[in-house]
Amino acid sequence: MFSAINDEDFSVRKKRFSAYDRLSCEGSPMKMSPWNQSCHINNPNLDKFDEDVSHNYNSKICLIGSLVREEGHIYSLATKNDLLYTGSDSKNIRVWKNMKEFSAFKSNSGLVKAIIISGDKIFTGHQDGKVRVWKVQPNNRSSYKPAGTLPTFFDIFKASIRPSNYFMSAKHNRASIWIKHWDAISCLSMDHNHGLLYSASWDRTFKVWKADNSKCLESVKAHEDAVNSVVASVDGIVYTGSADGTVKVWQREFSGKIMRHVLVHTLLNQECAVTALTVNKSGSVVYCGSSDGVVNFWDKEKNLTHGGVLKGHKLAVLCLESAANLVFSGSADKTIFVWRKEGSVHTCLSVLTGHNGPVKCLAVEEDKESTRNDQKWVLYSGSLDKSVKVWSVSEMAPIMQNGHEDHVQ
Repeated sequence: MFSAINDEDFSVRKKRFSAYDRLSCEGSPMKMSPWNQSCHINNPNLDKFDEDVSHNYNSKICLIGSLVREEGHIYSLATKNDLLYTGSDSKNIRVWKNMKEFSAFKSNSGLVKAIIISGDKIFTGHQDGKVRVWKVQPNNRSSYKPAGTLPTFFDIFKASIRPSNYFMSAKHNRASIWIKHWDAISCLSMDHNHGLLYSASWDRTFKVWKADNSKCLESVKAHEDAVNSVVASVDGIVYTGSADGTVKVWQREFSGKIMRHVLVHTLLNQECAVTALTVNKSGSVVYCGSSDGVVNFWDKEKNLTHGGVLKGHKLAVLCLESAANLVFSGSADKTIFVWRKEGSVHTCLSVLTGHNGPVKCLAVEEDKESTRNDQKWVLYSGSLDKSVKVWSVSEMAPIMQNGHEDHVQ
């Protein structure tokens, strides 16, 4: 049974979650996923190949196949131009094309917690607090070479000379340079219009980088606990979500050549942790997933008024993704919910099952078979069961039985 609750109901919270405690599932070994086959989207025998996902199957939403490597839990995904990038605790970044491995590159240290693509550069955020930069070779599109680390060694050296560039880190109780993250990178986001890269960290800050020259432009002490998510919207607004239970709204301002981010609003302040954020393409709706398993949303066109809560997950929401009128939520309960927004109403189109571990990351791209009358998407889901599943989702999918999600004013 899936239901929506109002502001009065959603204020009740029971549990608090901190990234400093780490997810219990992140440190425990998971069995290798058995879903290592693939099938065509129109395969009539799909229900025989995977009994767990057979109830999801129809002509509009179905499992295409799975990608599995015997090397580590999947922590991050990114997709662009028919290429899928996967990051894991093996420190490998693998590149997939047409459901087959296309290329791979590896970092020296730090599991890969975030991946984002900008032009011919790939930025990866790591457990060791570093953002690494990789570049596609123009003469060989399957070759990726390291192009540096954020911050650069030269910038660290320059900053270390001036005492004013140091601060006392709360966790290590020692002096650190403001341009460096001193704990794990949790999330990356990109403002492509201005060439700005945002990195969020368990060190309670987010930092702003110039993507073309790797300069750190600003470091913002954003929260009282780990920053689990940062999202740069197309309208210049930045949203952050934290283990301290808050969602904050930041406005980017310029004074001459100086840029800074100013806190303008706190959307949410609750006991349980904020674990994921996403903003739809137009920037009109903000979605927030929490450790209590619910998804809150706000309407930008109504001055960011609270729109409601989407309920259904039994455990923490670990990742969110949006595409057109669809919203996808992945959870520690091993499921993915597909929601469709129509006006002020959200409906649950399907609950995707089949993963044997928590769903840690999502990525989505438009399906080549998409038409004006039938918008289709390819959804990728990465899990701590070491697999990535590939789904086909249509916006024209019928509402699942008992899956209607009424919006409550």
